[in-house]
Parts: sequence; C-alpha cells; structure tokens
Amino acid sequence: MKVLGFVGSPREDGNTKIMVEAVLKGAREAGAETELFNLNQMDIAPCQACMHCKENEGECGTDDDMQTAYAQIRESDAFVLGSPVYMWQMSAQAKLFTDRLYANFKTGFEDKYGQKAVALVFSQGNPDKNLFQEYFYYTQNMFEFLGYKMVGLISSHDNSIPGAVENKKEVLDQARELGMKLTQG
Repeated sequence: MKVLGFVGSPREDGNTKIMVEAVLKGAREAGAETELFNLNQMDIAPCQACMHCKENEGECGTDDDMQTAYAQIRESDAFVLGSPVYMWQMSAQAKLFTDRLYANFKTGFEDKYGQKAVALVFSQGNPDKNLFQEYFYYTQNMFEFLGYKMVGLISSHDNSIPGAVENKKEVLDQARELGMKLTQG
C-alpha cells in the first residue's frame, strides 16, 4: 500500500503541509508507505489542451515534473491533495496539478492501474468555516467525475498565521483518521 501527498502551497512549512503530513502519518500508522511532494517546487506547466493524452492512452505530451507525478500515481494506491484557499479556490500550484490529471481521464487509466482513492485537504485564513464549502464539494465532485474514489475531505478555517493548525488537535486528528481511511480504499 502506497499513499502520496501533494502539497499545493507556496509556503514551505505552512498549514496545508502540516495537514497533509498528518494525513500521511495516519496512512503510515495503518501500514502504508508514504511520499510527500511539494507542487510549488515542481516544474508543472499548464495543460496545453493538445489532446496528446487522448490519442496515446493517457500519455501526456508535456515533458515536465508532472511526468514524475504520473508515474508515482500509477504506482500508488491513493493520494491526498492539499491546498490553501486563494481567491475562493485552490492555489495555482494545486490547480496546475489537477488540470494535468486530465491525461488520466477516459484513457483506460483505471483498467490499467486501478481506481485511485483520493482525499482533499483545504486550509483557509477566513474564520467563517462554511464560506468555501460549496467550492470544496464542487472539487470533490470533480474528482469523482474524473474517476477517482473520493474517500474524504477536511478543511480548517481561521489559519491566517502560518502554523496555526498545529494548535488544532481536532483537525489534525481528523487528518490522521483520513489517512487511515485512504489505506482502506
């Protein structure tokens, strides 16, 4: 069992990374091997809508660090994508990653590599915990439509200070539990 973590925050040790690491900790406690990727440090270009992937069984025609992510996802059983909320949606780093997952959509990916379990983690500075719920559910539904098995979603609000989530035991416990659920598919 292998579970990947993708952090879509430009902050090196911000709230999003702390939450994704808690998910991976739960996965490790359940016996999984884990690996963490910082999307901000990866060279991932926007999708070029070239349709190379549709004509080549899911092989993306753009040669960048997303090729590493594709290989890791193929070899894994599950992944968690974490993002801070910027301008009412996921960060640009997370959006580039998500858009490039289009290469796996309707190309026989699930038949070759199995349906991957996915969890989403969002951190927001705004103190209103319900402000972005519609967007969170929209994103969850998008992943389900793309063919992933959505295992869960957690969000933490009022995190305007880097590291604020470290003091939120309930959120970190939920993240660990989510990691354990990821190992169950």
